[in-house]
Amino acid sequence: MMQAYFESLARYHVWATEKLLEQIAAINEEDYRRDCGLFFHSIHGTLNHMLVSERHWYSRIADGISLKMALDTELESRRDLLARAVADASQHWGAWLSSDPQRDYSGNLQYTRATGASAAAPLTAVLGHVFNHATHHRGQITAALTAMGYACPELDFIYLAVATQQAEMNK
Repeated sequence: MMQAYFESLARYHVWATEKLLEQIAAINEEDYRRDCGLFFHSIHGTLNHMLVSERHWYSRIADGISLKMALDTELESRRDLLARAVADASQHWGAWLSSDPQRDYSGNLQYTRATGASAAAPLTAVLGHVFNHATHHRGQITAALTAMGYACPELDFIYLAVATQQAEMNK
């Protein structure tokens, strides 16, 4: 049951990220880099943070390695390359989840935070955090886009769930 739930979140993560990136591609450079009052200032800064977070958590979970990288590290200054990296990073989770259908989700993940402090958390909470964290920042970006007068895609999970169910019924 946990496997199916996290696989659905991974599909949503890819879908919502790609829809948002399509919208971001249509905005001008000034608005893309504008300080919108977000925690990581701009859409660009927030996307970079999302990529840093994806790399931190994926390395911890899939490889057992804790990266030493600040949460505001700029990994890619070019917006086209950053968008591709964010989209690619979102796709890693589905492959990792499906790599072991018998995975035990009852254990803890031991890791080192970006600050260097040791930490442990239940794997289910960590995976939930990965997907919720991305949703949180996608929401910040859509709010910034809306405030600048841009249209935003509908990113609610239920839209993907309904579309998926309808596609299955139409097979």
